[in-house]
Amino acid sequence: MQLTQFTDLSLRLLIYLARLPEPGLATISEIADYHQISRNHLVKVANSLANQGFIMSTRGKGGGLQLARPAYAIGLGEVVRRTEQNMNLVECFDIPSNQCRLIRNCFLKATLYEAQRAFMSVLDKYTLADAASLGANTELSSLPTATPPLT
Repeated sequence: MQLTQFTDLSLRLLIYLARLPEPGLATISEIADYHQISRNHLVKVANSLANQGFIMSTRGKGGGLQLARPAYAIGLGEVVRRTEQNMNLVECFDIPSNQCRLIRNCFLKATLYEAQRAFMSVLDKYTLADAASLGANTELSSLPTATPPLT
């Protein structure tokens, strides 16, 4: 399963905010620069997260984005469910558009559905606080800006 870029950016934005010292306020430009991502994409993500009650947005001088709830009260499974538009792993998950001829005699659908439930079950065990935890006294500025290549 691959999460959409929208969900990935949503999680990155939330983790960034969760790692900030109080009052935990950041601008979209600051977050976009840190992650080296499109500010325009991040604006759409931020609007969606604000509409869903994950973050609050304050306009004007001294404004910015901040978590609307404590990081320990935001479940990763909840974020993924609310930011993924389509959780259909395969065509047969969407009955109205399904064209697969194997639907009546196929074990694959049940297997993939079980795998998807297991994936979401693992995400449901963790919160944004878990995802943002770095250990004691780790500052956001000390984090690497790029993931090292796998060897």
